Amino acid sequence: MATYDFVFDTLGLRGWCGGGGEPDSGTTGPTSMADLMAQARGEEVTVSAWDTPFPSLDALHDACPRIPQSRELTRGLEEGFLGIKDSLKVVVDPLTQPLSWALNDTLWLMQAVPWWIMIPALMLIAWVVGRSLKLVALVALCFGFLAFIDYYDYTMQTLAIIFVCAFICVLFGVPIGIAMSRSDGVQRAMIPVLDMLQTLPPFVYLIPLIFLFSVTEPKLYGIAIILYAMVPVIRLTDLGIRLVDKDVIEAADAFGMTKRQKLFGVQIPLALPNIMAGVNQTIMMSLAMVVIASLVSAPGLGVLVLRGIRSLELGVGLLSGLGIVLLAIILDRVTKAALARINASQSR
Repeated sequence: MATYDFVFDTLGLRGWCGGGGEPDSGTTGPTSMADLMAQARGEEVTVSAWDTPFPSLDALHDACPRIPQSRELTRGLEEGFLGIKDSLKVVVDPLTQPLSWALNDTLWLMQAVPWWIMIPALMLIAWVVGRSLKLVALVALCFGFLAFIDYYDYTMQTLAIIFVCAFICVLFGVPIGIAMSRSDGVQRAMIPVLDMLQTLPPFVYLIPLIFLFSVTEPKLYGIAIILYAMVPVIRLTDLGIRLVDKDVIEAADAFGMTKRQKLFGVQIPLALPNIMAGVNQTIMMSLAMVVIASLVSAPGLGVLVLRGIRSLELGVGLLSGLGIVLLAIILDRVTKAALARINASQSR
């Protein structure tokens, strides 16, 4: 006798359920050892009030076969997604194809340029951004070490993916953050979406994308990285603009500035430290997701981490993990140096 038989008997729904309330042998889960022993002794299996199961789909299905089981719900979701997959792909595929081109071209460029040009170029970028010889020396030391242990190509692949994905995150994230700061309605609509994107486990991003795109297409892992890493720059852009001093806004209004002039001449410059902090976090999250995206053919140091796990190659896993740490340190120091220069220029 199922636990919730009394519910359907009381409501007079036994006829609608189409059965005597006994679970079908082919649809229920495994019987517990206590139930088997009670059945062998010819005793009626009873459930105490303490052990009463929650009225879930499976528990209600045991009492009424017309109620679907939880696995039927998940199967329905899967079939529904597969049913709209082709139509969705017709729309999404052309829109995301430029991302594949950008990733392919950047990956080719970062590997085609010889190391004796690429490493000095990265050192020059670090100098232009931070104006610090210590930062330049750190960049040279880290990339020199990774090249010395033959991880240069993998590092350049990871760096290329981060450049493209972080750039797209900033390109779309900053305007979204500006729109949120200018409209409370947009902010209320976007906050649940951002909360969902920020709390979903990274692996979940890959599940629907695997069904939509081929594993060989770079946009598969590119979209996952962008969705995962875009949230900080959106939130901090919105926060930075909203934190601009009201007195400054009133002064801008007194000078007769338009909304556009206030945005680009007052609000964005004053919010730039917060925006740069968001860019820093976006880059760090992009790097974290690149490692996970190696499960779906993303190149770079994540491939070596995956190889170390699959083949139990301790040395490969440790060195590739160290390479990711060094890359994270470089990117963090460079973006923080840019933020420090912005703060210093605004404090003058």
